[in-house]
Amino acid sequence: MSVSIKPLEDRIVVKGIEAEQTTASGLVIPDTAKEKPQEGEVVAVGPGRFNDDGDERVPMDISVGDRVIYSKFGGTEVKHGGEEYLILSARDVLAIVG
Repeated sequence: MSVSIKPLEDRIVVKGIEAEQTTASGLVIPDTAKEKPQEGEVVAVGPGRFNDDGDERVPMDISVGDRVIYSKFGGTEVKHGGEEYLILSARDVLAIVG
């Protein structure tokens, strides 16, 4: 998946993965009761932030295509090209799902 949003510094662009629509017992969850997703696929990665001296970029641990779990209230939601994305700092990412 290619997206025309280019994040700056240590930010990444994530496309949220929708949570299950039904419970284990088969009950359908209405949109108003769904929780905000905390898992998504990375679609764009910034070049990384500069170190404290300002002369070298710190490499990113995350790459495009990674599936990540991120902080529940982290990032900024944006709509671009009819799709919804989340732009967040690499520090808001809690784990990469293997």
